Formats: sequence, C-alpha cells, structure tokens
Amino acid sequence: MKANFIFSLTVIIILVSSLQFAFAFETEQEPKPPEIPVPTPEPEPIMPPDPDPVPELFPEDTESEKTQRLTEENDKLKQQNLNLEGQISILKNEKAELQTEISKLNDIIQSLKEVIMEQVRTIMDLVNKFKDVLFERIFSPAINL
Repeated sequence: MKANFIFSLTVIIILVSSLQFAFAFETEQEPKPPEIPVPTPEPEPIMPPDPDPVPELFPEDTESEKTQRLTEENDKLKQQNLNLEGQISILKNEKAELQTEISKLNDIIQSLKEVIMEQVRTIMDLVNKFKDVLFERIFSPAINL
C-alpha cells in the first residue's frame, strides 16, 4: 500500500513537471509577424439587367375606347374625392364639438374640485369643534377630580 502511494505520488510529480516544461516551452516562443495579404484584382461590377418593355394595358382597345374608359375612371375618382372631402369636413366639425365639450367638462371638474375642497374644509372645522367639545366634557371633569 505504501509502495502504491509512493508510486502514484512519483507519477503525479513527473506529470506536473512535464506540464511545467511544456508551458515554459510555449511561453518562450516569440510570435511570428502576420503574413501580408496578397492583393486581389477588383471584381467587375454587376450590371443590372435591362428592363423588359412595359406591355400595353389594353391592347385591344381603340384610342376612343381608352379615352372613354379613362374619363369614366377619372369621374369615379373625382366623386370619391368629393365624398372623402365631405367626410373630412364632418370629422373636423365633430372634432371641434368634442373639443368644446372637453373644455366644458374640464370647467365642471374644476368647479366640483373647488366645492369638494370647501366641503372638506367645513368637515375638518366640524371635526375640530367636536374634538374640542369632547375634550371639554369628558376630560375636563376627569382632570378636575
């Protein structure tokens, strides 16, 4: 048992000393300078592909049919524009009405706040008076004894 212990201790010492030698060998080496990269030629730029010609939207229509169709689309868009402008004016009116209502409500809130503060002051005065009466009637006779 004693021999096994000594043997294992010897093996451990040898391993540690060899590791120390390896670490010392690695730390004593000087680093090499980095290699200079070889310049590469610039690549040729990638050209965008030529765009395909735009096909005609309605090749079977004649000029008068195209004009008539475009005029009808224009009239529809004008009508939609008028409808949207009407909706915008309605929304602006509603916004103005809501803003006046909000200002009225803010005024009401402020007046209610003032009334509530006055009520709180009155209640506090009554509580103070009640406290004074309570102390005079209950504690004053007890102190005079």
